[in-house]
Amino acid sequence: MRRATALGVLLALAACSPSPDAPDDVRTSAPASTPPATSAAGPPAVPGIAAEAVRLRTDEAVGGQFHVRVTDTGDAPFTVSEVALAVPGFATLTPAPVTAAFVPGRVIDLPVPYGAVDCAVVPGPAAARLTVSRPDGTVEALTVPLAGDVPARVHAEECAAEAVASVAALQVTDLQARDDELRGRLGVRRLAGEEPVAVRRIGRSVLIDVRADLPLEIAAREGAADVPVTFRPATCEPHVLSETKKPYVFLLEVTLGEEPPVVVDLPVDDHLRGQLADLVRRVCDPA
Repeated sequence: MRRATALGVLLALAACSPSPDAPDDVRTSAPASTPPATSAAGPPAVPGIAAEAVRLRTDEAVGGQFHVRVTDTGDAPFTVSEVALAVPGFATLTPAPVTAAFVPGRVIDLPVPYGAVDCAVVPGPAAARLTVSRPDGTVEALTVPLAGDVPARVHAEECAAEAVASVAALQVTDLQARDDELRGRLGVRRLAGEEPVAVRRIGRSVLIDVRADLPLEIAAREGAADVPVTFRPATCEPHVLSETKKPYVFLLEVTLGEEPPVVVDLPVDDHLRGQLADLVRRVCDPA
């Protein structure tokens, strides 16, 4: 996570279907804010090619990427062999190799990772850098304007989460395993600043239900506080156990002072991850 220049901008995933690995009871609990506008001009349109940034369920599961939805809007085929992002506020990464053959009217979603976010930079007009091959053997490096607000929303989410992390540390401690549950303490510790800090809600993961005695609050200038927290398996369905890519992601709604809520991930260290895995095995496969 990176430091925020403007606190309280929350990513709301209204532009895509909810991820099965990202429960929406916390993620959608706070209203979204529109990132600051930028007056910079984007790249010119590329005849015959349109591109849009979209976030798919697989992006939520994998993390660190979204998709570029490319459309052949012309009257000739082409092939895309590389794709990268060109977005102010994101570090530039090496183009990702892809193999996508287009004919007029065809639409293909190309996965593309995004680089580290620079919260000192307002995300400007986005573009996709495509390496395109034509039927006559010509190869072009094209910069195509990228429609959609996904890059700005991702930038806002990362910066808002970093702002929380710079002020308060969240941790689960004092773990005690029981037959069908794992008990511990959910704590928040001040790292900087003097504003009140509050954890208002916590959401279950795709595998694990979680309950905590919320709100968990530290008042202005107070240093730390904690509350009881309990983890229990939410499902033992075999397809969920085998297919989920983010089994232990718990979303917290956190407020700093009077700022709007921000949704962040609960830090899950190796010890907690191991205890949660043991809990699932103990309850779902007791033999």
